[in-house]
Amino acid sequence: MPPLNPASQKAIARLRNYTPPPTTYTSVPLSRRAAVLVLLYADQKGDLRVVLTMRAATLRSYAGQAALPGGRADTLSETPFQTARREAKEEIGLPELDEHLPRPFTVEHLCEFPANLARTELVVRPCVALLHSFDERTGENADPEVSLIPRLDAREVAAVFTAPFRNFLRSTDEEGVGGDPTDWYKGAWTEWHQEDWRMHQFFVPVRPKEVVKPKNRSEEQKEAVSQLEEQEKSSQVTRYRVFGMTARMLVDVARVAYAEEPEFEHNSHFGDEAMIEKLRKIGRLSPIRRTGDQLTRRDMEMAAKLS
Repeated sequence: MPPLNPASQKAIARLRNYTPPPTTYTSVPLSRRAAVLVLLYADQKGDLRVVLTMRAATLRSYAGQAALPGGRADTLSETPFQTARREAKEEIGLPELDEHLPRPFTVEHLCEFPANLARTELVVRPCVALLHSFDERTGENADPEVSLIPRLDAREVAAVFTAPFRNFLRSTDEEGVGGDPTDWYKGAWTEWHQEDWRMHQFFVPVRPKEVVKPKNRSEEQKEAVSQLEEQEKSSQVTRYRVFGMTARMLVDVARVAYAEEPEFEHNSHFGDEAMIEKLRKIGRLSPIRRTGDQLTRRDMEMAAKLS
């Protein structure tokens, strides 16, 4: 991977300098804490790309959906970045904070973003990081023989793919991907948190050689991944849908990185810190987390009435 181009350098500098507002994350119980890793790296042009996964179809929540690497916190002392890195190791094999990567690879933690509220009553903290493969001091680039191909846990991840990061501010595809550029984005307004809410859907073009899938899969896991493989056989370029909270977080991080607003309509605020605090006041997000916990319209109406 080459060094960052000037536009990407400026984007990374803005993320380094970003300071999020005070967060509710540390005030919610351990059972409600989760973090995801927005892992960026430079492509052959020096443009930024972001790493995404397709969740295994056998998971209890968000099965078969695109997601950022991440998961629930293990202890109250674990920071969001520690959670995100630990989960990234479990899901895609990225070494943890105290483990070394092959030279000259390094992971730089850039910033954290305001917490987002999942429908399953988890408070999710996005953590942004940059994967360096070029040492600017020595000019050393990554050895082509040294691979960082993800090692996937088939119980959690069906595939890993990447997407052009800046394109999460665009309403059409990046240049040169093939197909109809307008297939990239679809959006609609809905009601969530007792206000108008913009729901984004991005359809990321991916070629078969650009997808990494688990090895040594069981029969059940092979069946769970077969739908992805069938899609790839039918077309040179497959589109993976990125939507919901994942899409929203990517848009928000890109807004800060590039100091631009998206070409499509989007909610102006970052994260759900205010709503999380209101839900805590009405007794939601308690330490006991039950299977199937999900916020209802009534919960949101009660919380929205608080000043």
